Amino acid sequence: MKEGISVMQHNSVARIGPLDKRARLWRDIKRAKYLYIMIAPIVVYLIVFKYLPMGGIVIAFKDFKLGRGILGSEWVGLKNFHELFRSPDFKLILRNSIMLNVYLVVFTFPIPVILALLLNELRAPRFKRVIQSILYLPHFLSWVVLSGILIAMLSPSSGVVNRIIMFLGGEPIYFMADKTWWVITFVASSVWKEAGWGTIIFLAAISGIDMEQYEAARIDGANRFQQIWHITLPAILPTVSIMLILRMGSMMDVGFEHVYTLQNSYVRSVSDVFSVYVFRIGIERLRFSYTSAIGLFQSVVNLIILLGTNFLAKKVSETSLF
Repeated sequence: MKEGISVMQHNSVARIGPLDKRARLWRDIKRAKYLYIMIAPIVVYLIVFKYLPMGGIVIAFKDFKLGRGILGSEWVGLKNFHELFRSPDFKLILRNSIMLNVYLVVFTFPIPVILALLLNELRAPRFKRVIQSILYLPHFLSWVVLSGILIAMLSPSSGVVNRIIMFLGGEPIYFMADKTWWVITFVASSVWKEAGWGTIIFLAAISGIDMEQYEAARIDGANRFQQIWHITLPAILPTVSIMLILRMGSMMDVGFEHVYTLQNSYVRSVSDVFSVYVFRIGIERLRFSYTSAIGLFQSVVNLIILLGTNFLAKKVSETSLF
């Protein structure tokens, strides 16, 4: 009899459980309704522009024709991927994409951290705000504008940089036509545009550090550098790790506008990357299926790199995305 009653109670709990969860969910939504209202546009944006277009991935496995549409186009399986991997351009764009991204990670990722540490040490609020504004400003300019400024500054005949070099007795340098100098210019321009903007997250992480730790360190006789090394850096290290993991998840992507506005025929062997190649082949030649296969390949490789970096970060520092 007791066993029968316990079974009935268990069944009633099992039936009531989901209802309780739903009621609790609705209570939470009502309690934080304004927060959900604020989040709603972002959710709609992600669904409309990020998740729904994923259905178009099927184009990579078809011979897509505009007149036939996605459903009416012929299914070709992995033909587009075979063509991509056999293409003589594939090794070049893969090498350039990885090479430029490695340079960007090595030379541009640490700079926002260093700038944030330096800005945090400024004690004059007005001067600090002026410096921050100057550093942030390039981020709001398009690559079309910044590239035009760079090309004008680096012109071998009328550029201010080459005029200074010639004034000092040197020979003019063709920055935009020399492969080595083009890569240096590409990396330097990325630092110029995005380094200041990247400091925002790290400054926010620094602002969350308990000031009592610095006071205790000063009492113990620690100087500024020792406070940075033993307090500030360990405190922001989890944020740095997360940002690095996210950055590694886009190792196959190089900004289209950045490369396209600086690229020319002389340096194509070091500047031809996936984004520019997709534009040239997909948009100009209307080969949508082939370039969709390229995009899917990039996404898969980016996902593998992201998961691998996240796994290593979790093993080394116990800080990870998931």
